[in-house]
Amino acid sequence: MKIIDPKEMKPAEFHAYMLGAIAPRPIAFASTIDKEGNPNLSPFSFFNAFGSNPPLIIFSPALRGRDGATKHTLDNVREVGEVVINVVNYPMVQQTSLASTEYAKGINEFIKAGFTPIPSQLVKPFRVKESPVQMECRVREIIQTGIYGGAANLVICEILLMHINEQVLNADGKIDQAKIDLVARMGGDWYSRSAEGMFMVPKPNTKIGIGMDNLPDHIRNSTVLTGNDLGMLANAEQLPTEVELDAYRKNTSAAKLMAALQGDAHHKNEVLHKVAQELLAANNSAEAWKVLLL
Repeated sequence: MKIIDPKEMKPAEFHAYMLGAIAPRPIAFASTIDKEGNPNLSPFSFFNAFGSNPPLIIFSPALRGRDGATKHTLDNVREVGEVVINVVNYPMVQQTSLASTEYAKGINEFIKAGFTPIPSQLVKPFRVKESPVQMECRVREIIQTGIYGGAANLVICEILLMHINEQVLNADGKIDQAKIDLVARMGGDWYSRSAEGMFMVPKPNTKIGIGMDNLPDHIRNSTVLTGNDLGMLANAEQLPTEVELDAYRKNTSAAKLMAALQGDAHHKNEVLHKVAQELLAANNSAEAWKVLLL
C-alpha cells in the first residue's frame, strides 16, 4: 500500500490526493457582496452541513495555493457577514464551473456565468434563481487555520431562510433526489450526478473564459442550446479567427452542411445550433464555435 506523508510533498500535490480520496463532495455556490455592494459568485466543494439546531453549514474558501492570497468570497464575508449558499444541480453545472474562473475583483460572475440574481429577504447577497435550493445565511464565525497557500478558512454559517423550488419536491412535500439532480465534485475534472454517475467538466481556472455576456445574441438567446451548452461556449478563451473560420468553411463536412441548409434564417440557425449541440456533447467546443459562426 502506498503511504503518503503530507509533510514530504508540496501542498498542491497532497491536495490532489485529498480531493481524489474525499469524494463526492457537495458544492456550495456562494453568493456574497462587498461593502461597496459589488456581488460575487463562486463554487466551493470544501462544504457540508454540520448541525440542524441551530442549522449550521460550513464552507471553506482556502487561501490560493499559488501565492496564499485570499479569495474574493473570503474578503466579502469578512466585510459583510452574510452569504447565500445555493445548491448546484446538473442543469447548471457548466455555468457554475465557469463562475469558478478567477475573474478580477469587481467582475460580476452572475453576468459572466449567465445566472439570474434575485433579491434575498433577510440578507444582502443575491440568490441564484437557477438553483433549486437557496439558503440565506448569517456568518457566525470565520476560523483561519493557517497563513500559507492552501490553508482553510472555515466560514461557519447559520441558515436563516431556505428557498426551495417546488418542482423538486415529491408528493409528500420532501425533496426528491431524482428531481433535484444534484452534482458533486470528485477528483480532477470529475463530477458525479445523483442518477447518472460520474461525468467530466473541464476546469476553467487555467484561462479566462469570455463569459456569457460576450456570447453573440443569436447564440445566447438560442431556443436549442441549454444553459450547460452556453456555459461550455462561454468558457472559451477567445472566438475562432476569420482565418480559422475561412479554413473551416473549406472543410468537406462544413461545406456539405452549408449546402444542405435551406429555409429562412431562423431555420438555418436552428440546424446549426443542433449540430453544435452534438459537438458540445462530445466535448468538442472548438468545432462547435466554428459551426455556430458559419
